[in-house]
Amino acid sequence: MAPLWTLSPAGPWRRGQDRENVSGVSRSLNSTAAALLGLLHDGPMTGGELVAAAGERFGAFWSLTRSQVYRELPVLADAGYVRPGRAGPRASQPYALTAAGRRAFSSWLSEPVGADHPRNPVLLRLGFGARHNKTQLRRLLEDARAEHEGKLSAYRAAASAAKKEGDPFAIAAADFAVAYERAFLKCLDSLPVG
Repeated sequence: MAPLWTLSPAGPWRRGQDRENVSGVSRSLNSTAAALLGLLHDGPMTGGELVAAAGERFGAFWSLTRSQVYRELPVLADAGYVRPGRAGPRASQPYALTAAGRRAFSSWLSEPVGADHPRNPVLLRLGFGARHNKTQLRRLLEDARAEHEGKLSAYRAAASAAKKEGDPFAIAAADFAVAYERAFLKCLDSLPVG
């Protein structure tokens, strides 16, 4: 089986993509690598801080796990896109974006986005709703409602904070997260519970 990406001197790549361009900057960072480089534009962060920042910034529409972050950071460091700092308490190590990392991220931003592929495990299960027994369906809906009501509350707070900062792009992302959670809860409300 082919790896999802390989590392060349120019950086992490998506399978099947060109590996170089004339400037030697990555043409196709994988999405996790690009998300980390984008977050590091705000300043040096540890892996845990990157996970938290990702959750706050785009948790409603993009997930980033601890294992992805800690697997990707050394690859980005080896590629010269980030620079590890001095280890702190409990071996937490901050990473700083390098000039090469800024160029790679800028190059990634100019690439075509590609098809959108939302993945929602609740909606997947609801697609088989007629196959659930009443207890399974009720539990699925109750659990989903509790989770998404909590997320709605958190995203409302994030939207409020984004509006105070005045960044129109952060505001748009936060507003989308709020709208998504409202729509998801409305979808749950529309379903018959036996």
